[in-house]
Amino acid sequence: MHYEFKPSGVCSVNISFDIEDGRLHNVKYTGGCDGNLKAIGKLVEGRSAAEVAQLLKGNTCGWKPTSCGDQLSKAIEGALNTANA
Repeated sequence: MHYEFKPSGVCSVNISFDIEDGRLHNVKYTGGCDGNLKAIGKLVEGRSAAEVAQLLKGNTCGWKPTSCGDQLSKAIEGALNTANA
């Protein structure tokens, strides 16, 4: 299933991704640090969505209380909760 998420408190303005059989695919950010965010997408491709959410949860960016990775964890958790509802 395809998901879109509007992050807050970070430079990126959108995160899109698919979850198929509990695994992440096609993670793409709009805005933010292009190279780093493309790298996140490559690193999480095919991994368990739940594991990625747990791994990235709470990661911060500089002085900010969140990061693009932390926002991805929130997006994944929301998607998994919606799928299980």
